[in-house]
Order: sequence, then C-alpha cells, then structure tokens
Amino acid sequence: MVQQSSKWADRFIKAAIVQGALAAALTSYLLYEGLFGSPPASKIVAGGGAGTWLLVGYLVYLPLGPIAAAVTATFYQHLEAHMQRSYTGLTNLLAWTHIILMNVGVVGATWLMMNAGYRGGASTFPVSQGGLGYSGANAGLVHATIMVGYPPYIAAFIAIAIAGAIAGGLGYLLNWRRQISH
Repeated sequence: MVQQSSKWADRFIKAAIVQGALAAALTSYLLYEGLFGSPPASKIVAGGGAGTWLLVGYLVYLPLGPIAAAVTATFYQHLEAHMQRSYTGLTNLLAWTHIILMNVGVVGATWLMMNAGYRGGASTFPVSQGGLGYSGANAGLVHATIMVGYPPYIAAFIAIAIAGAIAGGLGYLLNWRRQISH
C-alpha cells in the first residue's frame, strides 16, 4: 500500500502558511505605510537609492519565503509518499535543519534588506516630512550612518538559508538513494 501522506511535506506546507501570513501582514503594513506613513513607503521606493533595498527585499522574500516553502513540500511529498522513503535518523535531522535554517535565513536576510531600505530611504526626506534630511550635500550620510551596518547581517542570514538548503538537498539525496527494506 502506498503511503498517502508525508510528515515533511505537511511541515513545509505549514511553514508556507506561516510565510504566507507573514507576507500578507507585511504587504498590509507596506500598503498602510504607503498611504499614511511619514514619509510614505511608496515615496521611499520611488525615490530610488537606498529605498530600492525595500523593494528588492520584498520581491525576493515572496518567492524565497512562502512560495519556496510550498514548492519544497512537493519534493518531500514525492519522496515520502510516492517513493515510500521515510525520513529517519540523519535524514530526519537534515530535514529539520533544512526547514529551520531556510526559513530563518530567508526571513532574516530579506526583512533586514527591507528595513535598511525603509530606514535609508526615509532618511533622505526633510525632517519636516519625517526624514533626517540626508539629501543633497548630506546624501552620503545615508550609507555612512544607516546602510553600512546591514550587509554583514544580511550576508550571514543568506549563508544560514544556503546552509539549510544544502542540508535539505543532502538529506533528500541520501534518502532517495537509500534502499527500501521490505
């Protein structure tokens, strides 16, 4: 009898649901800030420069957060339910490493990018509009005082996400190549 469910597919679907909820909350927040923020997120992105990080972080988060978690579930479903290869021992540990590190890394990297973009872009607006006045002759202050601190942390979270993906891929290959005992 063919196993119909996959515990790891279920876990990744749950991760996709959480990531989807985060994406919905984030989108709602950005829409609210776009209309009522001071300065509004829409003007920060439209202003370019540091504000571009906000848009890039958001656009990278959507496919690597909720969508990647959902797609990954199909790989686990295929291996566990269709090929009847359960995750145990080392492969189970690698799957846990995959789900935790991938999700933490993606959220950490992309949300830091968005935060940097919002803060950096907002700083270019006049003080009267909620900014720090870092424009014109003061434009260099955006990178010197705000953006400079973000790249090492973003890179660390990217490395965490990559480590999770490698662990998941290794676990998948080990489990796929494992002989089934009948």
